[in-house]
Amino acid sequence: MKKVYINSIASISPQKTFESASFLDDIIEYNDNVIPAFDPNYKEHIPPAAARRMAKGIKMGVVASKLAMEEAGIETVDAIITGTGMGCMIDSEKFVSAIIDNNEQYLTPTSFIQSTHNTVAGQIALGMECKAYNFTYVHSAISFESALIDAKMQLENNEANNILVGGVEELGAHTTNVHRVINHVKPEPVTISEVLNSNTEGAVFSEGANFFVVSNDKKDSSYAELLAVETYNTLQKDKLSETIKNFLEENNLKPEDLDLVVLGNNGDVDFDGYYNQLSENIFKNTKQVYYKHLVGENNTVSAFGVWLASKIIKTQQIPAIVNLNDIESAETNIVLCYNQYRGENHSLVLLKKC
Repeated sequence: MKKVYINSIASISPQKTFESASFLDDIIEYNDNVIPAFDPNYKEHIPPAAARRMAKGIKMGVVASKLAMEEAGIETVDAIITGTGMGCMIDSEKFVSAIIDNNEQYLTPTSFIQSTHNTVAGQIALGMECKAYNFTYVHSAISFESALIDAKMQLENNEANNILVGGVEELGAHTTNVHRVINHVKPEPVTISEVLNSNTEGAVFSEGANFFVVSNDKKDSSYAELLAVETYNTLQKDKLSETIKNFLEENNLKPEDLDLVVLGNNGDVDFDGYYNQLSENIFKNTKQVYYKHLVGENNTVSAFGVWLASKIIKTQQIPAIVNLNDIESAETNIVLCYNQYRGENHSLVLLKKC
């Protein structure tokens, strides 16, 4: 089977990550429990007339995908594969509200048409006139990983050469309020430095779009080799270390072979124990970083973890703001990304310097 490489990355998040030249140099501080994405100038990438008809999630996805394509130096791809947990929530909420407000009569179809989960992938394809394989995975907190597995399998079997893969989430006001009621959102505003020590249930909710061009062709500008991706719907906390050891063994590695572990700690007192169990045991002597204190929590935020890992591997620099421990690593060659949400939908992504 052919090897798979990450040839370009692009991120729109609550931080200034869409500027490819910078790497978490200028951190945006917040004191809240719901944080929006920091918007680029969409008019530079999307015609204003078209942008006015797009919800934020669509705009983020279209622009992030364009940035990834530009960095990869290609104009089209053999497949577009996206992941999203909640889809285009803003238009979904608009349509449902219109049903209620208008007593199910005189409804315009625009919000309904744009409320489907595959709208982002469709808009990206229309923009580049791509009629190739187009698929959207809606698998909760492993939606992005599902898309990545699909892309990896196609590339390994030489069914495609370049694939655009990414994850998109947007904040909808009503849906966010529902999550507040069921205590998925932190009850109090927190700052970046307070997230892990908040000692409360729930997370800081957010939105964003992260896209990658993955290929079976290695370039001088490639970020990393994608070695393996694995997902698990449920895992017992006391079985987590054993599961990860088995995953590494399948890839001819041991925990001590890892130069860096990217963890998804979000400050939820009920579920951060999964990460702590790893930090204090099999990875206690391994360099650890985290990222959700910067960009919050959403169903495809693990894609930002892969963005962070890819950036670290290529630049061989680790921003101080993401350090989870003080262990130093001379070189970052092999990186493991681990994420879970509320004790379910665990994912492992293994990357290697190429």
